[in-house]
Amino acid sequence: MASGVLKGVVRAMRPPFLLLSPLCVLLGIATAVEVGVTPDPRLATLVVLGALLAHGATNLLNEYHDFRSGLDLRTTRTPFSGGSGALPAQPAAAPAVLMAALAGVGLSIALGVYLTLQAGPGLLLVGLLGVVLMVAYTPLITRSALLCLIAPGLGFALIQIGTHYVLTARFNPELFWVALTPLCLVSALLLINQFPDVEADRAVQRGHLPIRLGRPRAARVFAVLVGGAYVAPVAAVGVGGLSAGLLLALLPMPVAGLVAARVMRLARRPQALTPWLGVNVAVVLTTLLLLALGLLLV
Repeated sequence: MASGVLKGVVRAMRPPFLLLSPLCVLLGIATAVEVGVTPDPRLATLVVLGALLAHGATNLLNEYHDFRSGLDLRTTRTPFSGGSGALPAQPAAAPAVLMAALAGVGLSIALGVYLTLQAGPGLLLVGLLGVVLMVAYTPLITRSALLCLIAPGLGFALIQIGTHYVLTARFNPELFWVALTPLCLVSALLLINQFPDVEADRAVQRGHLPIRLGRPRAARVFAVLVGGAYVAPVAAVGVGGLSAGLLLALLPMPVAGLVAARVMRLARRPQALTPWLGVNVAVVLTTLLLLALGLLLV
């Protein structure tokens, strides 16, 4: 594979954003520890690998579909939206990006089958839903406002839930309270990142929330999701009976509230939102890390 093509594939995978996957695995490890299980390092390593493969494959498929549809040529890229720009800069890499994406899908499925055999059939539903989200996100899910809103967060919540099951061979009801935080935060992250691309996305028949409702109303949904992400740890402690260490995740809440206020204020000026997209990424990563550390260390 030529150097330029290889660089295009790596860039299209969007490596800086892959950090979300191991953080959600760490959160699944933390919930397993919380219910008294000592994680098997070998299984935990395989889960991290599978999560990274699935996440990377999803990014590659998204980049390939957006290049083929012409969307990449319409967007104004920012560090957090509009795609990586890898394929417009290196069109010859498109077949390699597709092959790498399909390889990632295949390998993540193979790992999922192996982990299912190790942990039990309960992982099968989690894995099947994950595969559907991975493969259908760009060509199908982005056409529906509701599905497009829920799917990103659901995918990363499934990483946490699946990790927990692999390590414990059971679903503990209280872990679903914890899963609400990545669900809300990641869905909010993808929602705000859609704001700069409304016109370009509309031109290729996407139908996400900022297109359907307009940016100001979508900004209010963003604020509700952010609020829900920080209500979840309180509910996990108060209702689910989990460790009060989860409340460590509330530390970034003032910054998250500031981001939500700025998004609502600047909703009609998406170019002015770019610095806040970066702050939001930092809030998401910090909150998920603190959520896991709150269970592991407190």
